[in-house]
Amino acid sequence: MGAYLTRRLLESLFVLFVMSFVIYGLIALMPGDPVDLMISADPNLTAADAQRLKALYGLDQPFHERYWNWLTSALSGDLGYSRLFAVPVTEVLLPRLGNTLLLMFAALLVAFIIALPAGLLAARKPGSLADITINLLAFAGLSLPSFWMAILLILLFAVHLGWFPAGGTGDGGFVETARHMVLPVMALSITSIGTLLRHVRAAVRESMRQDYVRTARAKGLSENRILYGHVLRNAMIPVVTILALDMGTLFGGALITETIFGWLGMGKTIYDAVMGNDYNLALVGLLLATATVLLANILADLVYGWLDPRIEYE
Repeated sequence: MGAYLTRRLLESLFVLFVMSFVIYGLIALMPGDPVDLMISADPNLTAADAQRLKALYGLDQPFHERYWNWLTSALSGDLGYSRLFAVPVTEVLLPRLGNTLLLMFAALLVAFIIALPAGLLAARKPGSLADITINLLAFAGLSLPSFWMAILLILLFAVHLGWFPAGGTGDGGFVETARHMVLPVMALSITSIGTLLRHVRAAVRESMRQDYVRTARAKGLSENRILYGHVLRNAMIPVVTILALDMGTLFGGALITETIFGWLGMGKTIYDAVMGNDYNLALVGLLLATATVLLANILADLVYGWLDPRIEYE
């Protein structure tokens, strides 16, 4: 186990290194830089002032030198300052990363709580009215764009009914934060419910065709004991994979959802950083999102061993 974890962590660090180079290069290709924005905001700045400022910020250096300077500073713990907030990027990102993780785990939990029993019901009665209805609802959830669903939820529950606030994160209290979370969690979880439900149904149906299920039935075990004691544990392995992959999907969805609902998380922060040419904030934010997805996949691999003791890591 120790060797496996060490290897996975080293692989994750290599992926982060490659992603840092790619993201840094893509951001460098964006039109304009902080000095150009200063010049456009202050017509009194001369060309000599612009040249001096670019030399001060290292913007006159070749790309590989600028990336190397950033990488060495990052490895030493200095991730730079945010141009928009005038504070170190960690002071901006860490609280907002917590907000995004809270939103994502709540969406995954809601999706799992709904998809698991619905998928089991559909798998136990294939071709029945319940199976057809559940599949249609799953396809409907998969087909709905998250931004469109977010707008509909705001119009219905915030504008017409007035049950929940249309945006923001609340005043920090548990009740207010929970009220502000309801609509974005609903917008994020609907697509995940459809995906998980389909995979739960398929995995359970596949497991119920295995020889050990026929053996258990021959021994006289009840259907509930077979389903919950044997089938479900084996069927959860592909579902755990989907849950881990959903972390990346939810991060992408959070970029839109958090912007629409004004939720101060990573998605909205990265969007604001890109629109405001805040290179350090956008770069570190995207790397933190990448690291979160990588850690989720490592945790999924560890859960495999708990679900199926036959899996060996060494």
